[in-house]
Amino acid sequence: MTTTIETVIVEEDLAPETNHQSEISEKPETKTKSKDEETVVPAAPDGGWGWMVVFGSFMIHVIADGIAYSFGVYVEDFKDYFDCNSADVGMLGSLILGVTWGTGPIASIFTNKYGCRKITIVGTLIAAFGFIISIFAPNIIFMYFSFGIVAGFGLGMAYLPAIVAVSFYFEKRRSLATGLAVCGSGFGTFIFAPLTNLLLEEYGWKGTVLIETGLLLNCILCGAVFRPMEPDPQLKTEAKRANETAVWEADAEVINRPVAYVQMAESARLASSLSSIPHHNSKDTKIRKRTFSEADKVENGNPTELLRPGSRRDVYYPASLEHIPMYKANPKEYKKNVMVIKEKKAVQDDETCLSSFCNSVRDFFNELRETMDISLLWDLVFMLFAVSNLLTSIGYCVPYIFLPERAQSMGIANRKQASFLISIIGITNTIGRIVFGWIADFKFVNRLMLYNTVLVLCGIASLLSGLCITYPAMSFYAASYGLLVGVFTCLTPIVLVDLLGLDKLSNSFGLVLFFQGIGAVVGPPMAGAVYDITKNYDDSFYLMGICIAISGLMLYPIPCIRRLCSKKASEQEIALGKAPTTTAVAKGDEEAVLHLSPSESIL
Repeated sequence: MTTTIETVIVEEDLAPETNHQSEISEKPETKTKSKDEETVVPAAPDGGWGWMVVFGSFMIHVIADGIAYSFGVYVEDFKDYFDCNSADVGMLGSLILGVTWGTGPIASIFTNKYGCRKITIVGTLIAAFGFIISIFAPNIIFMYFSFGIVAGFGLGMAYLPAIVAVSFYFEKRRSLATGLAVCGSGFGTFIFAPLTNLLLEEYGWKGTVLIETGLLLNCILCGAVFRPMEPDPQLKTEAKRANETAVWEADAEVINRPVAYVQMAESARLASSLSSIPHHNSKDTKIRKRTFSEADKVENGNPTELLRPGSRRDVYYPASLEHIPMYKANPKEYKKNVMVIKEKKAVQDDETCLSSFCNSVRDFFNELRETMDISLLWDLVFMLFAVSNLLTSIGYCVPYIFLPERAQSMGIANRKQASFLISIIGITNTIGRIVFGWIADFKFVNRLMLYNTVLVLCGIASLLSGLCITYPAMSFYAASYGLLVGVFTCLTPIVLVDLLGLDKLSNSFGLVLFFQGIGAVVGPPMAGAVYDITKNYDDSFYLMGICIAISGLMLYPIPCIRRLCSKKASEQEIALGKAPTTTAVAKGDEEAVLHLSPSESIL
């Protein structure tokens, strides 16, 4: 539904001799713009400096994810130094990964307000601070706070802007650009696992953490390349022209009227908006309302507002926008429809610091409520997908944390060989993301079925890992797991769009990240506790495999549920990608939808 803004203009009954003058000066409610005057919504460059943004994002993934996913190499050292069991160390590893994921909704709010560059730099500094104070940790409890929560929060704040920045610079080539950026995660894991092991042997865990903190600070330089996009000069000119037109209309309203109205027009000029005209409470006052649609807001919007990361509903969509019918037909019209421009509240001159702080806190929680749309919890399809993500996340982190120690406890690998298993997972995970992303782009591929099936296979592979009693066999399991689990990180947002529509992506993605964070926090301590009881990691991996297999199996009924529960969609909703895949078409729109190709009708 199109939202509207009402601008109130105050009129006073005038004497008969002045009424005809005001009628002559009255301007029409709307002004038709010529084609040359039409405001252009900022276009993504799809190249140029965008490739530097991709490189910066790639390096952040290499360093941040490389450090986080190489945690498993630390497990033995932490158990010896803090004299704790596997469940305790598993909790530490789960916190750094779970908090990183769960920080997503908060990071998105700050990114929208302050920009990708600033939040990436601040997040890096927070993570570095958390790692540095961990060196002085007296016990594992303090490590939960410093290494897990503080450092994890910082990594999450740096991670999300790295994705958003790429999406904002690319539209047609977004799939390629995003794929190149996130490949850094696998390369980072491949590089940092043996590097961490080498540093641990030479400098111990404290020296290793300090050195890797120094490497992490390079993310500041990487984040610095996330240069905010400059508003199009034509956009600035048209926004200024729109404001001048609005003020001119206000002046025309007050010709030959009392002095109070002249002062009102001056106020409108200074504020560059009709909304600044004060209200009069006179009984002779009439109220005339002017209504603008959401498209009008984009047409005449503040250029800076149009360039905010959160101003686009499709900012978390990693695939090419050419999958969306309206974008292919009319990119300019599409961008107007996916823009979300929020009105800035006027700042009161006499506002105190306390009231300003309270307003900021209230605005933050309002933004958080919008980012995590709680109403989706009553959507059966979304809840199935969210619980599936929770179960997948429970098992996702376990091999990264416990596979090296598992191989060492079985006596099939030394410390160096065990750490290399993490590298194998990392590099094959990169291959998996590329392969499954490529397969999902084919028109005949049902992406939900692909996602479900690969998750089930990943769970089965973990259930069969108990048969791997040699190092080559365990290496094969690591490669299989890394390859198959790549579908989870690659297709989650794309399948989410297929299920709920592009219009709900930004709201639903925050909740999905929250569920993923919970799963990541719960999984490793659970696996560690199972080992502490049974003294065998096989049972831990069986539990993990069951969770991942169930997460895939529970999504198979979704097509039937949607056919029973889905509402009919209009032609415009399908063209914009707002309607989920295979949604019924409203009566009267069937013929128009028939003109869409198969790939267009399912995004």
